Amino acid sequence: MGRCAPEGGCPSDYLAVAVAILSVIVLLARVIFPFLVYKIPRANVSGFWLLIVQVIASINLLLSLVMSFNYLKFGHRQPWQSCYLWAVWFEGPLGFGLLMCCRIVQAFQLYFLFVRRCLPPVKSYMLLPFILFPWIGAAAFIHIKRPMSPLCHLKSIHWSIPVACLHALYILVLLGITRAIRHIEFRFQEFNDLLMGVLISTFSAGTWFAAYVTNEVHEDIQWLQVVSRFLLLVTASVFVLTFFSISTTHPLLAQMSLRRRESEDFDTMGRALGIPDSGLLIPTSNTLDIDLSEPLEKLLLNKKFRLSFMAFADSCLAGENVHFYDEVHELDKIPINDPVRRVYMSRHLIDKYIVSGSEMEVNISHRVREDILGTQDLAHPNLFNSAITELMQLMKMNLVKDYWSSMFFIKFKEEIRKQSDANELMEQLGGWDYSPKLSSVISTDDPFHQEHPQRGYDHKYDNEDLNPKSSV
Repeated sequence: MGRCAPEGGCPSDYLAVAVAILSVIVLLARVIFPFLVYKIPRANVSGFWLLIVQVIASINLLLSLVMSFNYLKFGHRQPWQSCYLWAVWFEGPLGFGLLMCCRIVQAFQLYFLFVRRCLPPVKSYMLLPFILFPWIGAAAFIHIKRPMSPLCHLKSIHWSIPVACLHALYILVLLGITRAIRHIEFRFQEFNDLLMGVLISTFSAGTWFAAYVTNEVHEDIQWLQVVSRFLLLVTASVFVLTFFSISTTHPLLAQMSLRRRESEDFDTMGRALGIPDSGLLIPTSNTLDIDLSEPLEKLLLNKKFRLSFMAFADSCLAGENVHFYDEVHELDKIPINDPVRRVYMSRHLIDKYIVSGSEMEVNISHRVREDILGTQDLAHPNLFNSAITELMQLMKMNLVKDYWSSMFFIKFKEEIRKQSDANELMEQLGGWDYSPKLSSVISTDDPFHQEHPQRGYDHKYDNEDLNPKSSV
C-alpha cells in the first residue's frame, strides 16, 4: 500500500473502476432499452438530446475521477493527464455541473407546463448553457489561479469552501423548483425523481467534499487516501445511476423503462394516461348501421369509420391529419377538472403534430400554429379547435372523394352489411326461449313446487361512437 497510495493502482482502485464501468453499462442499457425493444424512433422523443447530454455528463464525471486521481497507475503525469483538464473542467462544468443543469432544465419545464400551464418561454438548448455559465466561469478562474497540488488536491481549505458552495448553490436551485411543483399530482413519478435527485446529489456532494478535505489535510496517512479514493469513485458511480431519470424527459419512455415489469403495454399517450378505450381503435361493442350521407365531422365520430378512413389516409401518405383528429378526440374524453392529464396530452399533441419539423407535423396555418404554441392554458378545452377546423377542410378537399371510390370504403360497407345482417338475425331469434326448464308440469305433482319465469334475451347495444355526447 505504501507505493500505490500516492501513485494509484491499488486493488481497491481497480475494484472501484470496475464498479464505474458496470454503472456506465447499466446507464446505457436504461437509455437504449426502450428504443431497442419497442422500436421507438428518435423523433418520437421530445428532449431526446437532453438524455444524450445527461449520459455524456455522467461518463465525463466518472472518467474525470479516474484520470485525475490516477486510479489506473499511469506513472508520471503527461500533459493530457493535467489536473486542470480532468479535475476542473471534465469533473466540474462538463460533469457534475452539466448533470445538475440538465435536471434544473427539466424541473424548469415541469414548472411552466403544470404550474403555469404554458410552454416554457425559453428553449432548453438555450437555457442549459445559460445555467451552466457560472460553473464555466468558476472553472476558468481556478484554471488561471492554478491552486492544485500534483495529486490534484486543492492546496488550501480556502479554495475547497467556495467549490463546495458552488455545488450547494445548484442543489438549492433544484430544491427550490422542486418545492414549487410539490402540489402537482404527476402521473409518471416526475416529482419523486426530482426529489431523489436532490437527495442523492446532496449526499454525493457531501461525500466528495469530505474526501477532498480528508486527502488535503491528511496526505501523509496512506490508508486514508486509498479508502477515500475508493469511496469517491463508488459514490459517483451510484450517483450517476440514481440521478439519471428518463421520466422527467418523456413519460412514455418511463413506462417502458427497465423499472417496469408489468406486461401492460403503453404504446400511446392515451393509454399511458388511462383514457378509456384508447389506442388501437378496435371496436369494443356492436356497431349499428351508419348513415353515409352524414358530413365527415359526424362520420369520423364512428370508430369503425375512423379506422377505415385512417387506413386509407395512411396509404396516401396523408394520415397525420386523421391521427391528429383521433388523438384530439381522446383528449376530449379527459374531464375539464383533470388539468394535469390534459396538460400531458396537450404537450404530447404539440410535440408530435404542431411543432415545426415534428414527427407527424400537420399542415395548418402559421397563425393557428403560433396561437397553439403561445397558449396560456394547455388544459383549455378549445385549444385545438381551430386546427381541427382547418384540417377537416383539407381532408374534405383531398381525401374524402378518393375514399368513396377506394377499396377501403368497399371493405367498410361490406363489414357494415354483415353487421346489419347479424343484428337482424338476433332480432328474429329474440322472441324464442331456449333456456332449460326444471319442469313443464304445473300441478301438485311438480316435485320442485316452484314458478316458471318467462325468459328472454335482453339486447343492449353500446352506441357511444354513433351518438356521442360531445364532439371535437
